[in-house]
Amino acid sequence: MDDFRLLIDLHQQGQRQGPGAEAETERALQLARIDRTAPLRIADIGCGTGASTLVLARLLNARITAVDFLQDFLEVLKDRAERAGLAEKIAPLACSMDNLPFADKELDVIWSEGAIYNIGFEKGVADWRRFLKTGGLLVASEITWLSDSRPRELEQHWQHEYPEIDVASAKIRVLEKHGYVPLGYFVLPQYCWLDQYYRPLQARFADFLQRNGHSEEARAIVAAEQDEIDLYERYRDYISYGVYIAQKTA
Repeated sequence: MDDFRLLIDLHQQGQRQGPGAEAETERALQLARIDRTAPLRIADIGCGTGASTLVLARLLNARITAVDFLQDFLEVLKDRAERAGLAEKIAPLACSMDNLPFADKELDVIWSEGAIYNIGFEKGVADWRRFLKTGGLLVASEITWLSDSRPRELEQHWQHEYPEIDVASAKIRVLEKHGYVPLGYFVLPQYCWLDQYYRPLQARFADFLQRNGHSEEARAIVAAEQDEIDLYERYRDYISYGVYIAQKTA
């Protein structure tokens, strides 16, 4: 099994594939002031196995297109939606986020938690804008520096992993540059990383290694994930995901 399939195997049984929590999804909804009774068309882009999709479906009167390029993740989402009685509100779509099939001004809301980095924050907010109706909302979480200076080890790691990482003020300028009015911003609390993502991930390591015969490739993936966890635990005061809520102007 190659590294890509191993990563899918490790992550597809997770409730989420990155930091976050149901309470923080609800907080973003509150800041966005979304009318929960109005019929809405929403795209949840980079939905993974559906952590945010299921919250949106439960709380809103919406038809949600759940977009992920991995069919493996969407199969898990479909099963979870059926068990929650929400399948009729969710349309899974296996598709790349840089080749979306939506029509211009089709969507009321674009939602993307922990995924926009896959094409880059600026490219995402610029390219996806045309799919939103005038006055439509973009809600995206993006890895963000929490201070203007940080330890060298941390900066080197994330500059290598994601050169577009920056402070919140820079991300807000990007939104304004591309025709959005910022409506809200908050930082994901540390429990969203540790309790909601990293600890469940660590709990899957042993079964993952056993399923894959403790191969060198599987052990390398676990080691890399553990290195990232250790880095976060050392420097958690300097980095998080910022949640950005913005409205498309005319």
